[in-house]
Amino acid sequence: MSSDADPTTAAQGPTNNGHPPVDPAPRPRATAEEVAAAFEDTKLAQVLYHDWEAETYDEKWSISYDERCIDYAKGRFEAIAGDEPLPYGRALELGCGTGFFLLNLMQAGVAETGSVTDLSPGMVKVALRNAEHLGLTVDGRVADAEGIPYDDATFDLVVGHAVLHHIPDVEKALTEVLRVLKPGGRFLFAGEPTTVGNLYARKLGQATWYATTNITKLPMLRTWRRPQQELDESSRAAALEAVVDLHTFDPAELERIAASAGADDVRVRTEEFAAALLGWPIRTFEAAVPEEKLTVTWRLFAYHAWKKLSWLDETVLRHIVPRGYFYNAMITGVKPSR
Repeated sequence: MSSDADPTTAAQGPTNNGHPPVDPAPRPRATAEEVAAAFEDTKLAQVLYHDWEAETYDEKWSISYDERCIDYAKGRFEAIAGDEPLPYGRALELGCGTGFFLLNLMQAGVAETGSVTDLSPGMVKVALRNAEHLGLTVDGRVADAEGIPYDDATFDLVVGHAVLHHIPDVEKALTEVLRVLKPGGRFLFAGEPTTVGNLYARKLGQATWYATTNITKLPMLRTWRRPQQELDESSRAAALEAVVDLHTFDPAELERIAASAGADDVRVRTEEFAAALLGWPIRTFEAAVPEEKLTVTWRLFAYHAWKKLSWLDETVLRHIVPRGYFYNAMITGVKPSR
């Protein structure tokens, strides 16, 4: 892996001794005091929660860097950006997590080189490790989306997946995105929860968790029950997750925010209605049962069921159901050339 900066440092400007500051180390196990403080400090909560999840995040969300997720990432890009000339030169993923979106877009030929930023040191570490394993040219920095540590007009493309709803000031972050884009450059964010979609997804998840964790108390189903310690830890993570999920979006309001930040050609598209009604119970069930119970047969069932329901969403339900009822929102826009 090559980079234009040491991945262990952040470009926040030189310190007094002439060297850039060193990124903080990941904290995969927060203290009780830190967790308590996080409920009053959303950015601390972001760091603790995502450092906690970093090493297991790909497994938890069935993230991969093969044809399945390459097709998913490129499909999201094409669904809203349309038939763009490819590849872009240099791309940035904001709130990169484990690098899922950018690394798969790079493998799909959407961008040649990349940079990743995240408020969580643990996530940046995993994203850079994933990039190295894939042989992709990527650098990374621990950074706040409301103050992106790159110069003006650095990137041809800025992307993100399920990140905007974690950022306290979304308009400020989009203003920063436009600053680091070259004139005419594009931003594209996917996987953002709509207000209505988030409501039914959480209700479905809560009902599935309650049902699964109680049914597996029965003697004949105890082999399907995770150890209580793991269930308790998942519950604590879910409680912290509620702190880090700051926003849901009405599609029209999201368009207004991006236009107010200064973007041109702003478009929002939504997806996953039937797919979300099945997907959230499946994800919750998988979090509640032992890993060894999730066989290849089960994973293939879940994947193909999602694909079939996504087809139903795109070919039929999109023409019937209002766009605000779909779970995921995608947004794109461009930096004015003038």
